[in-house]
Amino acid sequence: MVIISVIYPAGEGARFDVDYYLKSHMPLASARWKDYGLRETKVLRGSSAPGGGAAPYLIMALLSFDSAAAFEQALERHGQEIIGDVPNFTNIQPIIQVNDVLM
Repeated sequence: MVIISVIYPAGEGARFDVDYYLKSHMPLASARWKDYGLRETKVLRGSSAPGGGAAPYLIMALLSFDSAAAFEQALERHGQEIIGDVPNFTNIQPIIQVNDVLM
């Protein structure tokens, strides 16, 4: 199993429509990618840094896939639609990372 991190950094002028993201974007991604090994999604909102400073990231999505190859297939098949939806909720360029689960 792998976990895909999709991270939206905080920054001046950053716009992020959480309502659209939760009610439209994430259900779209889940519907399109479930047949390609998407097993679970979690969405986290940054609340603060240690010591009370501002959170460095606004939102982080964690997507569990059967394998990196399954994620690549999902991207190949529906990535244009999913990534094309990003401007509907944010002006932030997301950081996407494939993570191996160690524990």
